[in-house]
Amino acid sequence: MPSPSRATPRTPPARSKPPALGGRTWFALVIVGLVGQLAWTVENMYLNVFVYNTITDDPNVIAMLVALSAITATLATMLIGAASDRARRRRPFIAFGYVLWGLSTAAFGFVQPDAAPGAQPAANAVVLAIIAIVVLDCIMSFFGSGANDAAFNAWVTEATVPTNRGRVDGVLAIMPLMAMLLIFGALDPLTQAGEWKLFFGIIGLLTAAIGIVSWFLVRDSDSIQTTTDGYFAATLHGLRPSTVRANPGLYLTLIAWAIIGTSTQVFIPYLIIYLQRFLHIDGYALILGSVLTLAAVISVLGGRVIDRVGKRRAIVPGTALMIVGLVGMFVVRDMVPIIVFGTFMMGGFMVTVAAISATVRDHTPADRVGMIQGLRMISAILIPMVAGPFIGAAVITGANETYLDLGVVKQVPTPWIFVAAAIVAVFVVIPVALLKHREPNSDARDSETAGA
Repeated sequence: MPSPSRATPRTPPARSKPPALGGRTWFALVIVGLVGQLAWTVENMYLNVFVYNTITDDPNVIAMLVALSAITATLATMLIGAASDRARRRRPFIAFGYVLWGLSTAAFGFVQPDAAPGAQPAANAVVLAIIAIVVLDCIMSFFGSGANDAAFNAWVTEATVPTNRGRVDGVLAIMPLMAMLLIFGALDPLTQAGEWKLFFGIIGLLTAAIGIVSWFLVRDSDSIQTTTDGYFAATLHGLRPSTVRANPGLYLTLIAWAIIGTSTQVFIPYLIIYLQRFLHIDGYALILGSVLTLAAVISVLGGRVIDRVGKRRAIVPGTALMIVGLVGMFVVRDMVPIIVFGTFMMGGFMVTVAAISATVRDHTPADRVGMIQGLRMISAILIPMVAGPFIGAAVITGANETYLDLGVVKQVPTPWIFVAAAIVAVFVVIPVALLKHREPNSDARDSETAGA
C-alpha cells in the first residue's frame, strides 16, 4: 500500500511572480542613481587625490575631510528625509537637490593654494585651501545627501516591493562601481594632467542636468504615508531607545551595514594613492576598470540569488568573499593578481551591501520611509567614514612608509590597510547571528515569495 504522501502528492504552492517594474521606473533608477554615484565618486575618491596632489599629503587631513563630510551628509539625510515624509513628495527634493549638488561639485576646481611655478605654496595658503575645501565639501555633501541619500533612496523603497528588492539593490549596488569605471575611463586623464577645473566642471554640470531631467522622469508614489508627530520629533524618532527596542531586526541590520562600511573606508580613501605611490602602477585605471566591471557582474547576478535564497543568508558569504579579496590584496603586487583579488574584494562587498540594503527596506515602516534614510546614513556613511579613514590613517602613519617627490618627503599607504579592513569585516558575523536568532524564518519567507 502506497504511503499517503505518494498517494496524494503535494502540489507545490504557486509562486506569484514579483510585480514588474516599468521601463520608466528602471530608467529613473539607473540614470538618477548612476549620475549620483558619479558625483559621490568624485567626492569620495578623487577629492582625496586632489587634496593629496595639490594641497597636502597629510593623511589626517583626508580623514578629517571624509569625517566632516559624513557628519554633514547624515544630518542632511535626516532633515531632508523627514521633510520629504511630511511633504509626501520626493521629486522636488531630488530635482532641485541634484542641481545644487552639481553646482557645488563644479566649484571644487577653483580651490587651490597659490604658488609660483615649481615652488611649494606658503603655509598660510595651504591652511586657507584646506579650510575652503572642507567647507565646500560640507556644502556639497548636504545637497548631495538630501537629494540622493534621503529623497532618491526613499523613492526607491516606495517604488519596489520585498520580492524584487534584492534585484533592484543588486543593480543599485553596482552604480558606484560603474561610476568609478566611467570616470577612470573617460576623465582620469584630466586629473593626471592637472586639469582639475575641467574635471570637476564636467561632473558638476552633468549632475545638475540630471536634476532637471529627474523632474520630468521621477513620479511620486500615490501611497506615500506620513506621521502626525512634529517635524523634529519625526526627524529624531529613529534615535529613540523605544524605537530601537520596537525594531530589533532593523537595527541589527544597520549595525551589520556599519561594520561592512567601516571596513571599506579603511582602504578606499587611499586606494588610488596606494596603487600609484606604493605599487608604482601608472596604469591603475586599467586595474580598477577591470575590477569594477567584473565586480558589477557578480553584484547583478548576486542580486537574483539574494531574492531566491534569502537576504540575511547572503550577508556572511558575501562578506567572506570580500575578506578573501582583502587578504589577497595584502599579498599580491602584480597587475593580474591584483585584478583577481580586487574583484573578490569589491564583488563580495557589493553582494553584501545589496543584501543588507534590501533587508533594511523590508524593515522600513511605511509611514517613516524618509526618516529611515537618516538611519541608513548613520550606518552606511557616518560611522564608516568617521571611523574607517582614521583607522587607515593610523595604519599608514604607523607603517611610516615614505617616498621623495620633488625633494619633499611624503607618506604613502601600505598593504596593511587591507589587513585592518579584513579584521573589521569579520565582526559582521555578530549582528547577523543575532538577526538569525530573532528572525529564524526570514530566509524561508524570502525564498517562498521570490518570483521565478
